[in-house]
Amino acid sequence: MSNPVVQVTGLRKTYAGGLTALDSIDLDIERGEIFALLGPNGAGKTTLINIICGIVTASAGSVLAAGHDIVREFRAARREIGLVPQELHTDTFESVLATVTYSRGLFGRAPDERHCERILRELSLWERRDAKIMTLSGGMKRRVLIAKALAHEPSILFLDEPSAGVDVELRRDMWQQVRRLREGGVTIILTTHYIEEAEQMADRVGVIHKGRLIVVEEKTLLMRKLGKRQLTLHLQQPLTVIPAGLAEYPLELTDQGATLVFTFDAHTRETGIAPLLKRLGELGIEFRDLHSSESSLEDIFVGLVSERP
Repeated sequence: MSNPVVQVTGLRKTYAGGLTALDSIDLDIERGEIFALLGPNGAGKTTLINIICGIVTASAGSVLAAGHDIVREFRAARREIGLVPQELHTDTFESVLATVTYSRGLFGRAPDERHCERILRELSLWERRDAKIMTLSGGMKRRVLIAKALAHEPSILFLDEPSAGVDVELRRDMWQQVRRLREGGVTIILTTHYIEEAEQMADRVGVIHKGRLIVVEEKTLLMRKLGKRQLTLHLQQPLTVIPAGLAEYPLELTDQGATLVFTFDAHTRETGIAPLLKRLGELGIEFRDLHSSESSLEDIFVGLVSERP
């Protein structure tokens, strides 16, 4: 990595009961990138974020945020970090503007009314600036959390499941805001269950499973290396078994023998489709129609995790 803004080295977290939530995590996150952290529930995503943000103490290892050690230089490190947590925790009796203004001061930033107004306008909250947070919808409360996280102008923004319980329109607005922040030099680290969003948004993807980081890769390279394409043929007559004459092809019978699925590497010159179709004709196996599909990031993620013990 040429310019990491977050450097995680040998990070480990073991709780008092003996549970190891994180095991030897090494990770560099580059300044200005969007990094998606994927993993099943309980994999360690939130623990990793909470350690970097200074909320949870690591058992071993070190973290630098914008060059500041998160333990020895806690205040300087924390000033560089904005966190949008999963839970909708905020002072429900305060107004939107007061909450955002207070959050800015909490990190030692001088008052800046224009900055706070700009954030609230970008998040479609300015018209509700005097409303008590308790009167807002869940989606609006999520916007307030984002505004609070941005109030002190952090260079690193963590979004922990930001789309949870959010409607489609807000989700779209939120990702537009994320892109604008990234264009302004903010580094974005997000965890999400909406894997299609990670596929759309992220520059790089990390997959965490049972506390270990099992892959970190540029999204496009990951999909090129692990992504497969499938040709699905809907047969005129069901087959009970794949004929011996097709043994050399990676085929699978599905849909009670009515569908034949051929998996191939889309990035090679010879996909094998033409010889397969020719062989099917020679064997008298006819099909009604066919279509191809490419594995999504979700398919790759599920495959990676399912291969691990």
